[in-house]
Amino acid sequence: MISEMNFLERIIYILQQYGVSYLKGAGTTLAIAVVSTIVGCIIGFLVGIVQTIPVDKKKDNAAKRGLLGLVKLILKAYVELFRGTPMIVQAVFIYYGMSQVFHIQLGMWTSAFLIVSINTGAYMAESVRGGIISVDPGQMEGAKAIGMTHVQAMANVILPQAFRNIMPQIGNNLIINIKDTSVLSVISIVDLFFVHKSVSGALYTYFESATIVMVIYLTMTLAASKLLALWEKKLDGDDNYELVDVMGIGDQLRKAKGDMK
Repeated sequence: MISEMNFLERIIYILQQYGVSYLKGAGTTLAIAVVSTIVGCIIGFLVGIVQTIPVDKKKDNAAKRGLLGLVKLILKAYVELFRGTPMIVQAVFIYYGMSQVFHIQLGMWTSAFLIVSINTGAYMAESVRGGIISVDPGQMEGAKAIGMTHVQAMANVILPQAFRNIMPQIGNNLIINIKDTSVLSVISIVDLFFVHKSVSGALYTYFESATIVMVIYLTMTLAASKLLALWEKKLDGDDNYELVDVMGIGDQLRKAKGDMK
C-alpha cells in the first residue's frame, strides 16, 4: 500500500504510525547531548585549568614539579586520544571492550553519557586552555599585586573572562553533540537515528524517514543556536551603562567648587 503513495503521502503515513517514536528518539538525543555537554564542560574546565598551572623552577620543589609534570602529561594524552579518534570507535571500545578486556560491565545508558562527556571534555580542555591564555597576562599580575593567590586570581579574575571568550565553543559543542549522538546507535541507544534505521528498515522508506529525521535535527540545532545566542547577549550586558555615583563624589566635588567661588 505504501508503495502506491507519493513522497508527501509516505511522509504523512510514517508520521502517523511512528511520530511518537521519532519524538521519543529526539528526546533521548537531546537529553544525552545537553547533560553530556554540561559534564564535558566541567571536565574541560578542570583539565584546562590544570594544564595552565605555572611552574616556578626557583620556588617549586622537584617533587611538586615532577608530580605536576606527570599529571599534565596524562591529561595531554587524554586530550590527544579522544580528539584524535572517532566517537563511534570510542563507543565500541568503552561499551564492548571494557567488558571483554577489563571485565568492567557498563550499562548502555552509563556508557552513552560517559562516551559523549569525556569526548566533549577533551575538546573543551583545549578551548579552556586557549581561553585562559588569551586573557592579558597583566590581569594575573594585577590580581597578585593586590594580594590574591593564584587560585583566587583564577576564580575571580581570569576564569570569568575566559568563560566569556569560550562561550561560542560551548555552543558549538552542544550542536555537535546533538548530531554526533547518532553514533550511539552502535551500542543500541534508541536515539533519533536509531528510530530512523528501525523505521526505514521496516518500511523500506529510507529517503522519507531521513527527511523527517533531518528536519528534527535541524529544528533542535537551530533552537539550541538561538538559545545560546540569547545567553551570550545576556552575558554581554547592556550596550550603554549609566554611571552610578555610589560614594556621592560628584556632589562633594560640586560643593567644593561652590565653596571656592
